[in-house]
Amino acid sequence: MIPQKIYMTDVAQLRRPADLQAQVRSEAHAWLRAPGPKQVWNPAPHQYIKQAGVLMLAAAFLAAAPGGRAHDGPHGRAQAGAEAPDISYTVHLAKEITNVPPPRQITIPDAGGFRVLKGDFHIHTLFSDGWVWPTERVIEADENGLDAIAITDHIEYRPRLGGPERRDKKGKITNIQLRDENDNYNFSYELAKPEADKRKIILVRGTEITKKTMPPGHFNALFVQDVNKIAALQDDYWKMFEEAVAQGGFLLWNHPGWEAPKSGGIEKGAPTVFTKTHEEIYKKGYMHGIEAFNSKNFYPVVAAWCTERDLAVFADSDIHLPESRNYGLRNPRRPVTLVFAREKTLESLREAFFAKRTVGWAVDMIFGQEKWVRPLFNACVEIKKEAGGLAFVNRSSIPVTLKAGGRTVELAPLATATAEADGRVKTITVENWLVGKYKPLVVPVE
Repeated sequence: MIPQKIYMTDVAQLRRPADLQAQVRSEAHAWLRAPGPKQVWNPAPHQYIKQAGVLMLAAAFLAAAPGGRAHDGPHGRAQAGAEAPDISYTVHLAKEITNVPPPRQITIPDAGGFRVLKGDFHIHTLFSDGWVWPTERVIEADENGLDAIAITDHIEYRPRLGGPERRDKKGKITNIQLRDENDNYNFSYELAKPEADKRKIILVRGTEITKKTMPPGHFNALFVQDVNKIAALQDDYWKMFEEAVAQGGFLLWNHPGWEAPKSGGIEKGAPTVFTKTHEEIYKKGYMHGIEAFNSKNFYPVVAAWCTERDLAVFADSDIHLPESRNYGLRNPRRPVTLVFAREKTLESLREAFFAKRTVGWAVDMIFGQEKWVRPLFNACVEIKKEAGGLAFVNRSSIPVTLKAGGRTVELAPLATATAEADGRVKTITVENWLVGKYKPLVVPVE
């Protein structure tokens, strides 16, 4: 409890002899320095000083107490030990009031001879239809334990900052025109790059080619050199694809099952299909990967498409809102694309993309081509035979649900578990690691 003498002393009494002030000062000092949360006793307001005023007064006594710290005031530095009951100082309570989770740490061991990088390659900012400044996206990525991101603002849709004037039905301009960089489609990347370099986040230059009809829908162009040259061709998506590929770009088909028929998605309730137009795009070399997970939606059939055509699998946030309003801060179930790269560099990341060495991870699921899901599992999970059963060790941050001999085992991140099993158990089904449409990974018990 805060010392009652602080409350029970009115303003007049505070000007009594120094012995009373010394006593109050001593009790205030002990209370403020004591560990743990501070409880405030709240007596009748007509009898005692208000709580807020008392806290500031206590801080002032503490500052003036012998051995206390000196403070910078508006007229210079107040010396320790000076009596100044009419002066108040700031009480710093950041630790007591802040409730933000610590930065996320993701542990995934090397797999298949490669380093496993964590990334999100579909992100929006205020320079299209997002609500966040580009540098904030870099900070969010860093605090979520990611190694790489791509800011992929729309070319054709810029309702907030920059781009052609947009008017509502009354003729009012609805987007803000920029004085110097209004038509620079690389601007969000350029703003974010210094922060990414400082935090050692790989920032991929990219954009979203955004057509209102399906097909083709929306495509991300990643690892391009100049988005402005692609934007100059926006009346013809075939030419946009051609220019992106000519720049060395990687083309990713976004959210193939997105139900938004007026914005480039499919009809509500329609099946997710690989259309004839998408087959033509693929055969021309204008499709290198597909999102199996976008935002909060999973498209199970994509894993089969990617296996049949040797395409890279992605799990991306497509985030528009601030992270706190989309998934919550540092949510371990948010989508992440895992990339099997030789090293943490832009060049190595690009090489891995074109080699299709990617796996999706979202909502505690792993999904992708078996040739990459299996080595990832072998690196993350150790299975040991023991007397009367099996022992499991998870060396990663990825949760694992195992089915062994009719028993289900939940293997938490960086944890161990056991299961009763006889010698007849030859295989284990990994129920939340998928290598096809609803097809779980099956691993041998050796």
